[in-house]
Amino acid sequence: MLTKNRDEFVLGIDFGTDSVRAAVVNAATGAMVGSHVAHYPRWRDLLFCDPSQNQFRQHPLDYVESLEKATRGALQEAGMTAAGLVRGVAVDTTGSTPAAVDAAGTPLALHEGFAENPNAMFILWKDHTAIKEAQEINELCGRWSENYLKYEGGIYSSEWFWAKILRTIRVDKKVEHSAYSWVEHCDWIPYLLCGGSDIKTLKRSRCAAGHKAMWHEEFGGLPPDDFLETLDPKLKGLRDRLFTETYTADHAAGTLSAEWASRLGLSTEVTVAVGAFDAHMGAVGGQIEPYHLSKVMGTSTCDMLVAPLEDFGSKLIKGICGQVEGSVIPGMMGLEAGQSAFGDVYAWFGNVLKWPFEHVVQKSTLPEHLKEVLKQDLSDRLIDELSHHAATLPPSKSDPIAIDWLNGRRTPDANQSLQGAITGLNLGSQAPHIFRALVESTCFGARAIVDRFQEEGVKIEGIIGLGGVAKKSPYIMQTMANALNRPLKIARSEQTCALGAAMFAATAAGIYPRVEEAMHAMGAGFDAEYHPLEPDVNDLAAKYRAYQTTGHFLEGTT
Repeated sequence: MLTKNRDEFVLGIDFGTDSVRAAVVNAATGAMVGSHVAHYPRWRDLLFCDPSQNQFRQHPLDYVESLEKATRGALQEAGMTAAGLVRGVAVDTTGSTPAAVDAAGTPLALHEGFAENPNAMFILWKDHTAIKEAQEINELCGRWSENYLKYEGGIYSSEWFWAKILRTIRVDKKVEHSAYSWVEHCDWIPYLLCGGSDIKTLKRSRCAAGHKAMWHEEFGGLPPDDFLETLDPKLKGLRDRLFTETYTADHAAGTLSAEWASRLGLSTEVTVAVGAFDAHMGAVGGQIEPYHLSKVMGTSTCDMLVAPLEDFGSKLIKGICGQVEGSVIPGMMGLEAGQSAFGDVYAWFGNVLKWPFEHVVQKSTLPEHLKEVLKQDLSDRLIDELSHHAATLPPSKSDPIAIDWLNGRRTPDANQSLQGAITGLNLGSQAPHIFRALVESTCFGARAIVDRFQEEGVKIEGIIGLGGVAKKSPYIMQTMANALNRPLKIARSEQTCALGAAMFAATAAGIYPRVEEAMHAMGAGFDAEYHPLEPDVNDLAAKYRAYQTTGHFLEGTT
C-alpha cells in the first residue's frame, strides 16, 4: 500500500483520435500534478485517410513520437523530481484499432516498403471500409452451429477487429503475405514500452478481445480455425498466431525496457499495466457505479455499464457492443454501447458553416493577419454562439428533425452503412434551428441506447457524463437530461480517461490491491448536475417519436 512518508506517482496515458495526453497523477490523492498533450502530426494533415470512402488510418510513428513528447512534457510540468517516484504506467487507446505486425510485433508500416501504405498502418476505430466483411461475418454466424456473436450483442460491426483484418488482406496481397499477426493499439503500446520482441509473449487486453474479436472463455478463446477458414480461406491458420489468453487491465504487462525508460526519463522498475480501450478506463476514472450508464462523450460516444456477476446471470443483451467479464472493473460484467458520431456531428456542421470563410474570405484582399484573427475567432466562438441562439429558440411543430447517423449507427443494432439526414427544413430554417436539431438527434441516439438496455432487462439507475463535450457544453448536457428525462451528473475531472488509466497503473503497480480502492482514493468526484425541465421534456418526447419514425423510414429505404 501507499507509504505515508513519501509521495508516489503514476502515469495515465490516453491515446485519443487526434492526440495523446499523458498525466502524472498522485497515487494517494488522484491530483493531476502534470499533463501534456501531443497531437499526431501525420493525422493532423489527414495523411493516409480518405473521408469520402470512410478510410481512416494512423501511422505508428504518430503514436511513438507523440507518446514520448507527451510523457516528457507531463513530467516536466510535474517537476523532474517526480520522475524518480513514478511507480506505474497504464495506457488507454481508441478501439477497435488493429494493425498488421511481423513475428517480433513490429507494425508493418515501420518496415521499409510499407511506410506509405495505409493498409500497413493502424486502422482507426471509425474506419468503415469493412462493411461488406462485417455483413459476411454476421451471415456466417447466423448459420453456424455455435453463435459466436451472442456475447457481442448479436451483430458484428465494420468498426471491429475481424472485419478490418479480412478486408485488408483481401485488398492488399503484400500485407496479407507479410503479416504474421495482428494487434490492437491498446495492446501494442504496453508491449512497445516493455521492449517486446516476440509477439507470442504479448499480453492481450480482455476488454479489446471480448468486445471486438469474438473472444470468450466459453469458446476456448477466439472462434476456431474452421469457422475462420469458412469465412475466408485467407484466414486459415491465423488463429494460432493470435492469442488464447486475455488479461484485465489491473495486471502488469511487464516493466519499462531500458530503451523506453531512457526515452521517457523514468526507471526500468516502472510497472506497465495491460492496456484497455479509452472509454473503459474512462468509466473507471469517472467513478462508475453498478447500473450507472457512464457516457464518454467526445467525437463519438462509448456508453459503459457494469453489473455484479451474481446479478447479471446468463442475460444476453441484443444490439450492443458486447458484454465481457472484467472489461471495465475486474470481477464485474462490463457492457458497452455507444454512438459512432457525437462531437463529430457538431464538428461536421461547423465545417459546413466555415466553408465560405475558407474559400471566400481567405482569397479576399484582407490583410493576412486579419484573416488569421478572424479564422481563430470563428473557430473559438462558433459552437458557443450556435448553442446560445439554439437555446433561445421557442419550440415549434415545424422544427427540423435530424438523424445522427453521419458515421453510421453503432448501437442499438450496429449498421455502419446508414447515413444521417435532416428533415422538415423550410425557408425559415436558419443555422441555430439546424444546430438544435443536430444536438437533439445525438441526444435521441443516447435515449435509444437507454431504451434498449431497459427493454433487455438491464436497469439504469443513473447517468454519468464524461469527456470534452460533457465538460464544455451546458446546452448539450441540458438537452441530454431533457431527452433522457433523467438527471445527468458530470465528472469533475476533465481527463477521466487519463485518470482512469492512472488508477489501473496504481493497481498494477501494487499500490492498491483492487481497482475499486484506487477509484475511491483517486477519484475527483462530480462538479455539475443537470435535471430535466418539464416543458422541454414533453417537447422532446414528441420529437423523439418523430426521430424514431424518420429513422425507421430511412433504414428501410436507403
